[in-house]
Amino acid sequence: MDNRIITSLDIGSTYVRAIVCETDDEGCLKIIGSAVRPSTGLRRGVVVNIEATVRAIKAVIEDAEMMSGLDITDCWVGIGGSHIAALNSRGVVGITGKKRNTRDREIGEEDIERVIEAAKAVQIPADKQILEVIPQQFKVDDQKGIKNPIDMIGVRLESDVHIITCTATGAQNLIKCVNRAGLRVNDLILQTLSAGRAILTPEEMELGVVLIDIGGGTTDTLIYVDGSPYSTFSIPVGGTQVTSDISIVKNISAENAEKIKIESGCCWETMMDGKETVLIPGVGGRPPMSIPRSHILTIIKPRMEEIFKMVKQHIDTLNLLRPLGGGVVITGGGCQLAGTVELANSILKLPARLGSPLQRPEFSGLVEEYRTPSYAAVIGLALEGEKRSGSEINENDSDSRFGEKLNIFRKIGSWIKEFN
Repeated sequence: MDNRIITSLDIGSTYVRAIVCETDDEGCLKIIGSAVRPSTGLRRGVVVNIEATVRAIKAVIEDAEMMSGLDITDCWVGIGGSHIAALNSRGVVGITGKKRNTRDREIGEEDIERVIEAAKAVQIPADKQILEVIPQQFKVDDQKGIKNPIDMIGVRLESDVHIITCTATGAQNLIKCVNRAGLRVNDLILQTLSAGRAILTPEEMELGVVLIDIGGGTTDTLIYVDGSPYSTFSIPVGGTQVTSDISIVKNISAENAEKIKIESGCCWETMMDGKETVLIPGVGGRPPMSIPRSHILTIIKPRMEEIFKMVKQHIDTLNLLRPLGGGVVITGGGCQLAGTVELANSILKLPARLGSPLQRPEFSGLVEEYRTPSYAAVIGLALEGEKRSGSEINENDSDSRFGEKLNIFRKIGSWIKEFN
């Protein structure tokens, strides 16, 4: 088989990451290039400076090309941030079937398309457009909980779907930045969806799990129920706010505050030795000052508590019929503070773990360097991109087809195939 090249691009508020993968003879992905560069052109997941974003993308792609020895022409791009919203909807249609008689109506792909189209017939704000339509379950006549109804026989078909939207300008500006960097966008993929593909197990998704992606500018959350996405939302607080708190309280630069957060940050008291100290750099020629590490905890912990309390408030509004047995999985660059898991467990009252990319049969050679929460989204983008790349793609026009009917149904098909 011909080896395919898959490039994924995670454009965050703090860093831009790219990985280049090649499919081997067995169809498994193997990383052959990677790069990371600081990002200054986004705020809370939204492009606010096109020139700065283009420069960062160009730099990270050049680094990835040098490492892989390839010329990169296209990529799968992650999207997230404060402009993402979601809702659940239901569609109902009569089954026309492959066989045109009333006693033997088999469900075909055209019936799936019609019921999804019916479920999509909801009002969304004029400035929004549909990013993903993900089937949760189907109902054939009185039979509920069906994941893939193809070839089943019935009269009435219903579908529950999870519709994820983004602002049209947010998507267009992101695509414009990638295009100006000399690349074609194959598709925009929700970052939490891609992170989930990399770090969650099927058992966690089936039991119900909360995926919390703590980024630089936002904390994006995706809740799975019965194996499918059920709720998607974003909190306008992330790791940058933690850094800013340290900078303001201790009157130091953001750069020094970030260094202290990474090296000495903690948000759970019992994980610290009371005698530990932190050196605070002096400003304006003043000498540095040594303070107890616990002082940094008193700055960091309230902000991290705020994040998890906001997540809990949203979960409480869902009125779920059963507890989330898969617990909480926390990922993203902002989750690596000591004590994050313990704090999440305490506030959310659910078992918690850190989410790093898992070793999977379809991803060979996932070395330790990439098995960190910071790489969850970009690894997942490669996995999702490889799955979607098997479908027909119009190579002449990436942004005009974004959100169109053909693109939506291509995505739906890839989700349904998960249950074959």
